[in-house]
Amino acid sequence: MKTRLMDTAAPAAFVLMWSSAFIVGIIGVGAAPLFLVLFARFGLAAVALTLYALAVGARWPRGAQLGHAVVAGLLMQVVQFAAFYTAMAEHVSAAVISLVQGLNPVVIALFAGRVLGETVTVRQWLGFGIGGIGVGLAVMDQSAFSVAGLLLCIVGLLGLSLGTVYQKRFTPTIDSRSSTAVHVIVSAPVAGSMALAGNDFHVADWGRFGGALTWMVLINSMGAFLLLNAMLRRWDTTRVGKLFFVTPAVTAIMAWLLIDQPLRPLTIAGLAVGVVGMVLASRRARGVDAGANAAADQYRRAEPIAAR
Repeated sequence: MKTRLMDTAAPAAFVLMWSSAFIVGIIGVGAAPLFLVLFARFGLAAVALTLYALAVGARWPRGAQLGHAVVAGLLMQVVQFAAFYTAMAEHVSAAVISLVQGLNPVVIALFAGRVLGETVTVRQWLGFGIGGIGVGLAVMDQSAFSVAGLLLCIVGLLGLSLGTVYQKRFTPTIDSRSSTAVHVIVSAPVAGSMALAGNDFHVADWGRFGGALTWMVLINSMGAFLLLNAMLRRWDTTRVGKLFFVTPAVTAIMAWLLIDQPLRPLTIAGLAVGVVGMVLASRRARGVDAGANAAADQYRRAEPIAAR
């Protein structure tokens, strides 16, 4: 019964959790200065994830591994979220940001070809191009869109992708529970410094600010992260990775229903084309797939399992 529930409910729950991050981000930066939102998010998440890592007895990185975890954390947390949240403040829609972030596996594949020695196929390059066309179509349908907003989305995507490749290259067997705690621990003071530099601490709506932060920490930083790890322990990386193809469309629908962001025909077309590109770009040669699954199996064996 437990396995059947995991197989049916976990994927849907994860997609909803992951997609909701873009919605609450827009709500948060609409209620308070973006770097104050980031500082509060990282600070509260640091406390929650540290307590969780200690409770389950996770192995903490030391020495060189700790240094690598810090670098990966700054890229994946500070660079990614600072860029994406600033894009939100520039009125980039949740659908566009989600679609750009959805290209993460494609960009990782491109970087991995050089850094990790993995093969990038012609089909992946084609998928990358089609995905870019999808982003362009979705962007064209945004009346309040700015070029700066798109550039910020690309910076956020690069932060996430480079951080992921860096972590895979230098800390392939690090315990993800403690390393994620390290990521937000080192990111909180950086976001705090940016908030101090901006000298803007005015919260326009404490209710929306508090609600967004609560959701970010409990659902996005904790719930989605723990569920993702649980699925990666049970299933292969390809099965889990396919869930990310659904998030742009789900995000667009949620943004339309919850925060009244328009869902126009060209946006829908861009999302559809972008998903096709992501699916094509995720298809790798059989040997590469086998190597990726073997690496994932090695990771799962190396990391202690808190619960099954």
